[in-house]
Amino acid sequence: MTLKLSSNAFSHNGTIPTKYTCDGENTNPPLKIEGVPSPAKSLVLIVDDPDAIKPAGKVWDHWVVWNIKPESKEIKENSVPSESVQGENGRGQNKYQGPCPPDTEHRYFFKLYALDTIFDLKEGSTKQEVEKAMQGHILAKTEFVGKYNRQ
Repeated sequence: MTLKLSSNAFSHNGTIPTKYTCDGENTNPPLKIEGVPSPAKSLVLIVDDPDAIKPAGKVWDHWVVWNIKPESKEIKENSVPSESVQGENGRGQNKYQGPCPPDTEHRYFFKLYALDTIFDLKEGSTKQEVEKAMQGHILAKTEFVGKYNRQ
């Protein structure tokens, strides 16, 4: 089985419900994890918005979480996986920040990585620091995309 990430709140390339955005409760959606390779020692989840380059001048980071246990089958709504560590989002906070596009519909990439290591990175590390640490340690990767446009 290959690594897979999904949600019962929205489908791949579907619309993210308002509840999980800045216009709602701004909490993370529930995510289901399947197919983690057996040699994996940890998982990393990165949620970002490449469509923010035009209005913000950069890819906007919405959630960076690492050292997720490889036996995890889900990330519950409005929760952080136990014993995992959160990095800095685009607002400089160590937490989930829901979609909040300032212009048009944006795509939000939920990227899950299975790694052969556990990181010793401090809370608040940036996505770039996490991506650098992941180099040479990725066993599998999957993406799940949601879309959102403010009303």
